[in-house]
Amino acid sequence: MHISNQSAGILLYRNNNARLEVFLVHPGGPFFKNKDEGAWSIPKGEVLVDEEPLLAARREFLEETGQKLVGEKFIELSPIRQKSGKTVVAWAVEGDIDPENIASNLFEIEWPPKSGKQASFAEIDRGGWFGVDEAKVKINPAQVALIDELEGLLI
Repeated sequence: MHISNQSAGILLYRNNNARLEVFLVHPGGPFFKNKDEGAWSIPKGEVLVDEEPLLAARREFLEETGQKLVGEKFIELSPIRQKSGKTVVAWAVEGDIDPENIASNLFEIEWPPKSGKQASFAEIDRGGWFGVDEAKVKINPAQVALIDELEGLLI
């Protein structure tokens, strides 16, 4: 059972030749296939009832990327509210991940619409490292505040 209006996620970051980069994921499925700017996100997902949000964030990261986090110093960021009304709690952690080795869980929807046929799609179809300026263009607009807060903490 999920806490309906709360997601937990991880803002993975690294320094690449003194340049701050963040790791973002692109949602899979037909609705996001041709969307780029404003469509990317931090790896995140719903918090289960009686689940600690940080544990949910770590679980979702693994489910969406297929890769475990190796960082241990999690920095709690201020929660944000997305346009949908969903609250996202997030933690920043320094680390590295190979975007070429993303292995996401799958979801099923009726596709094409009203066809009566079910189709499976990867929840995340790709991931990537972005400098903060590019990331702020690609990420869901409400999540820009997470990157801003991380920048402020690292200066």
